[in-house]
Amino acid sequence: MSQPLRQAWERLSLYLPVVLMGLLALGTWWLVRNAPKPLAPAQEQEVRHEPDYYMRDFSVKSFDATGRLHSEVRGTLARHYLDTDTLEIDQVRMRAVNAEGRITTATANRAVTNADGSEVQLFGNAVVTREYTARAGRQPLPRLEFRGEFLHAWVNDERVRSDRPVTLTRGTDTFTADSMDYDHLDQTLRLQGRVHGTLMPAPARR
Repeated sequence: MSQPLRQAWERLSLYLPVVLMGLLALGTWWLVRNAPKPLAPAQEQEVRHEPDYYMRDFSVKSFDATGRLHSEVRGTLARHYLDTDTLEIDQVRMRAVNAEGRITTATANRAVTNADGSEVQLFGNAVVTREYTARAGRQPLPRLEFRGEFLHAWVNDERVRSDRPVTLTRGTDTFTADSMDYDHLDQTLRLQGRVHGTLMPAPARR
C-alpha cells in the first residue's frame, strides 16, 4: 500500500467509530419512526343494563358466623344486572332473623335487592311483616305489618319507607296514610298525607 493510501486509511480509521455511531443513531431513529404503532387500547365496552345470568325457582340462604340462619330469599325467577349489582326477583319471598331473634318477612310480585339483600324495594302487593316477639322482663313486641303497592325496606336497620299509600297494622291497631317512614331502631313512625287510624282498646287484664 502506498504512503498516501496508508495515510488516508489511518485518517478514515480515526473517524470510523464516529461515523458508525452516527449511522447507528440514524438507523435507530429510522426504526422508531417507521415501526408499527402500538394498537390503541380497545375502548371499554359500556356495561348495559341487561341480565348477565338468571335463576329459576331458587332459594338462597345466608348464615352468620355461628351458623345461624340470617336470611333467606326465594323466588320464581331472578335476573342479575352487572352494572348495578342488583337482583330483580319475581314472586319474591324473603325472611330475615336479627341478632335478637326477631323475624321479618317480606313478599311482593317483584323485588329489586342489592347484593347482600340488606336493601329491598318491593313492587306490587308488597307486604313486610315483623312477627310478634316475646321479650323477657319487657313488654312483648306486637305483630307489625306494612302493606302497599311499593315498600322500600332496609332489613338490617329495620326500617321501612314508602312514598305511596300504605296500611300499617300494629297488633289490633290499624293506620292508613299516603306515605310513611318507619324506623324501629329509633322507635319513630311518620305518617303523611291523608292519615286515618283505628285504635282498639287493650284487652282487660284478669
